[in-house]
Amino acid sequence: MAADTLTSTTGASGPSGLRGILLDNGALSALIVLVVAMSVLSGDFLTAANLLNIGVQAAVTAILAFGVTFVIVSAGIDLSVGSVAALSATVLAWSATSEGVPVPIAVLLAIVTGIACGLVNGFLVSYGKLPPFIATLAMLSVGRGLSLVISQGSPIAFPESVSHLGDNLGGWLPVPVLVMVVMGLVTAVILGRTYIGRAMYAIGGNEEAARLSGLPVKRQKLVIYALSGLFAAAAGIVLASRLSSAQPQAAQGYELDAIAAVVIGGASLAGGTGKASGTLIGALILAVLRNGLNLLSVSAFWQQVVIGVVIALAVLLDTVRRKAGATPVAAGTGGSGDRGRQALTYLLAAVVAAAVVGATSFLHSGSSAAESQKIGLSLSTLNNPFFVQIRAGAQDEAKKLGVDLSVTDAQNDASQQANQLQNFTSEGLGTIIVNPVDSDAVTPAAKAVNKADIPLVAVDRAVNGANTAALVASDNVSGGKLAAKALAEKLGGKGEIVILQGQAGTSASRERGAGFAEGLKAYPGIKVLAKQPADWDRTKGLDVMTNLLQANPDVDGVFAENDEMALGAIKALGSKAGKSVQVIGFDGTADGLKAVEGGTLYASVAQQPAELGRIAVRNAVRAAEGEKVKKSVMVPVKVVTAKNVAEFGG
Repeated sequence: MAADTLTSTTGASGPSGLRGILLDNGALSALIVLVVAMSVLSGDFLTAANLLNIGVQAAVTAILAFGVTFVIVSAGIDLSVGSVAALSATVLAWSATSEGVPVPIAVLLAIVTGIACGLVNGFLVSYGKLPPFIATLAMLSVGRGLSLVISQGSPIAFPESVSHLGDNLGGWLPVPVLVMVVMGLVTAVILGRTYIGRAMYAIGGNEEAARLSGLPVKRQKLVIYALSGLFAAAAGIVLASRLSSAQPQAAQGYELDAIAAVVIGGASLAGGTGKASGTLIGALILAVLRNGLNLLSVSAFWQQVVIGVVIALAVLLDTVRRKAGATPVAAGTGGSGDRGRQALTYLLAAVVAAAVVGATSFLHSGSSAAESQKIGLSLSTLNNPFFVQIRAGAQDEAKKLGVDLSVTDAQNDASQQANQLQNFTSEGLGTIIVNPVDSDAVTPAAKAVNKADIPLVAVDRAVNGANTAALVASDNVSGGKLAAKALAEKLGGKGEIVILQGQAGTSASRERGAGFAEGLKAYPGIKVLAKQPADWDRTKGLDVMTNLLQANPDVDGVFAENDEMALGAIKALGSKAGKSVQVIGFDGTADGLKAVEGGTLYASVAQQPAELGRIAVRNAVRAAEGEKVKKSVMVPVKVVTAKNVAEFGG
């Protein structure tokens, strides 16, 4: 009966000719169309360097997606792969550096960690009877939490020998691409040539029929989820190698990209269909979209909209294909005719690709942009008013100077920021400005910018281990000390306070927290009751402060490492804010200054973000034109209270 499940559709007839090929290979068709469109729209897209960038940027998602393919083919889901990837990388870095474990054993521990997480998922699904969504959602939280516990919220440097996985072979072939190809081949062999692969399709096609035919479904699910965990560990090692550090917050949201890649590649969430080549194409489609939209300077917000539309269209295409009678075949079960048709499809794709190369080369020949007049700005996030103001100041200055400014949003993802810097480098911009998600994680990508002889300007946060033409920043440590002094003096040198921290592992949170702790040493009468992260977010600041008040109702003061969290804390405090409880924030955002003026926020350590953006662009233009610029441009920070808020321009 299980065999019938696998082969019942292989003899069905579907549309023939070109229409049939397109329906059976919708993802490949979409990839070709995307490549054609991006090549026509951007002369920087179809270059060898940029195509390799796309391969590197697709690698981590593809490796994760290969593991998720096993689960989806068997009609399951795995939401934990991003967290398992981060945990595995953290275990490797921690054991090899902090604990002195030999690197080969540390790598083995990382892989075992991934497999163990997968086995737990499989056990909960098979024997605990939990829905896969719930079981893997729980592991998502557990894996991320353990990663933060082991690393104490800070990035851990990756062993030098393992970091070579992020390098190039022969100076041009990226190792992540090779790893992706190898893992893809392993996936194809498992799905098409092994007993467990056939079992995946049988379980996904009809689990009850598979069980009644004698297939040990529970044990097979353990193996399936263990494979997903193994691939997640491999992806985590590759990702950390690219960043030269294990980031406890790495790969957030990657599980959704992995699932999207599998679905775009033609697999059904209902189970029973899916193949490695389709998953690879799905990951490439996502990478091409992000790369091309970056090159075209499309807003990061619109990029999310576009990717969502593509996922929806992929599912619609699957519906159309099924209604039209197209029949995706389980890997390894098709006959020689199916393999011949597949070979014809790939040959057609190669011919089309070659035609595109020739046409776009002719189209863009002779066209050139004034590189010195084009600047790229990669911001750590645009989901925060402070960085929105940096963008506004940069755009105002760019318009004033008549230069073309392309702005991207890394969404607090160090890997995504590395991709954006790669894309900027491929474009051959006059200068690149970066506001690092993390000062250490950005180093490998920054070194690639240096190698391309493109001036690099850092704004707000430094770039460690790479050359920058200028650093335009405020001193976060100094600002933290000022905040401690202001709050302690307002409380008369005595009192109990709580601290709302930024996103764990980010350099800004570490520096502001360290400065505040240093400043408090001068005031032994101030006692810190609790410190909790609220991830720079106003809503989380409200929730965390509400919880802290349950355990510490008599708190006298609050230090929030940015204004957004401070505003959330004010909401939680209600009528206490500005009266019995003094709150101080950091950044000097427009909403923060309004709260200072209104008396609910005692003070904000203001950084003048718009001025940071203006000065960064000014220095970037000078660097592009070969002028000498100061290596460090420090924009003064100041404590803004109700007494001087009217004088502060922001």
